[in-house]
Amino acid sequence: MQVREIVRLKGGTLYTTTPEHTLASAIDVMAELDVGSLVVMQDGKMAGMLTFREVLQALHRHDRAPEEIKVGEVMVADPVTAYPAMEANELRRLMIEKHSRYLPVMDGNTLQGVISFLDVAKAVLEEQSFENRMLKSYIKNWPGEGEAPAA
Repeated sequence: MQVREIVRLKGGTLYTTTPEHTLASAIDVMAELDVGSLVVMQDGKMAGMLTFREVLQALHRHDRAPEEIKVGEVMVADPVTAYPAMEANELRRLMIEKHSRYLPVMDGNTLQGVISFLDVAKAVLEEQSFENRMLKSYIKNWPGEGEAPAA
């Protein structure tokens, strides 16, 4: 399974903010949409990522209120990315090595979507369930003793 298939299963909806927005507004958007990350866009391009990890670190580090902190101050400016042809196992390994729960998927300079670790788990589970059903069907239809296998 490739990353492009996971993006297709998930859908390419992007939730975004800008570096100039306040952390408070980003938190509101994340809570309202029930998402753990926002793509930070500037001039039509991805400028970074903001995840709940950066939000928590910012709240812990700063003596200022979230209304006084800009997204650009706390976002990950150069996030680890995936590409559409990347295999799911390589993606999982990358997410684990880089401690990234959310990865933007880039096709050259074009942002295709964001994949979460949960999206990967769902896609792999769906693929395994399909394979399991196919194997059970194959075994169920296996010729019995004395029967010649179909050619």
